[in-house]
Amino acid sequence: MQDKAIALHDVDLSLGRGPARVHILKGISLSVDKGEAVGLIGPSGSGKSTLLMTMAGLERPDSGKVIVDGTDLSGLDEDALARFRGRRIGIVFQSFHLVPTMTALENVALPLELAGENEAFERAEAELQAVGLGHRLHHYPAQLSGGEQQRVAIARAIVPNPAILVADEPTGNLDENTGGSVIDLLFALKRDRGATLVLVTHDLNLARLCDRMVRLRSGQVEAGAASVAV
Repeated sequence: MQDKAIALHDVDLSLGRGPARVHILKGISLSVDKGEAVGLIGPSGSGKSTLLMTMAGLERPDSGKVIVDGTDLSGLDEDALARFRGRRIGIVFQSFHLVPTMTALENVALPLELAGENEAFERAEAELQAVGLGHRLHHYPAQLSGGEQQRVAIARAIVPNPAILVADEPTGNLDENTGGSVIDLLFALKRDRGATLVLVTHDLNLARLCDRMVRLRSGQVEAGAASVAV
């Protein structure tokens, strides 16, 4: 298991309460190698985003095990899980999730400040330079284009230098050209830093850039649906 970045064993997860409770993930077992890029695909409602959030420790399964970077997440309380996630997992959302009252620099420095890291702003500036936004350090999200906001979100995700990067429809709110540049950036960062990348997408062309595609349907991994990209 030492070569596995993520390993899920018979994971079940339901969301909601009472009659509204829905069984989302159904007995999922799946592993991702260290340094691998995996695309999660499937129809809307198949459980892709929920699976990604479970891998990232943002959702806790009802049963089964989720082991990330050698750590069993079920053994962590909420505080320990938040600390682990802050150090080891970078998360990129479709809707950016930037703090509107903070500048780009402050948004990127935030996870380091919360972790009590030294030189938070120096490291944040370096990451913004790395994603091509060195000239936008002191701009607020409302002053940035969608592509620029997503680059800030990526810089925030990678500033702790996580071993694992997960992205939920990272180009969903972007036009084709802007989305393409964001994807190029994600894969370049994955390659240059040796990180593991797991992304959810409806775009088969994007999924084919990954080392492997995993197709979900009705909360389950389709038999024989994982394939090596060519």
